[in-house]
Amino acid sequence: MAIAGMNHFTVLTSDLDATLSFYCGLLGLENGARPPFDFPGAWLYSDGRAILHIVAGRPLPASPAGVIDHMAFSASALAETAARLTANNIEFDLRKLPGDGSWQLFCHDPNGARVELDFDAAEPAPG
Repeated sequence: MAIAGMNHFTVLTSDLDATLSFYCGLLGLENGARPPFDFPGAWLYSDGRAILHIVAGRPLPASPAGVIDHMAFSASALAETAARLTANNIEFDLRKLPGDGSWQLFCHDPNGARVELDFDAAEPAPG
C-alpha cells in the first residue's frame, strides 16, 4: 500500500450552523452531497472534491485539538480573506514563511479546531 494523498479531514461540532457559516460563508467551501447517514453533518467541497466532513450530534472531546495540531488548506485572495475574518471578529495570526515567502494565516473554527490557510508569496499583504 502506498499513500497517494490526503482525502479529507473530519471536524466534530456542537453547532453545525456556525461551522457551516465559517467554512462555507467565510472560507468559500461548498456544502454538497453526503451519504444518508443517521446522524447530522455535512460534506464540504473544494473543486468538486469533498475535503472536509463535519459531524454533529456526537460528544465533543475534552480538548478540541486532540492529537491533530491543525489542518491546512491552499488558499487565494489573502487580503479579502483577512478582511472577512476581521469583519466577523475572528482573530488570526499572519506569518511570512522563511525561505519562499509564502503567507500562512492561522485561525480557529467555531469548534476550536486550528486552521491554516496557505497563500502564494506574490499576494500582497492585507491592508
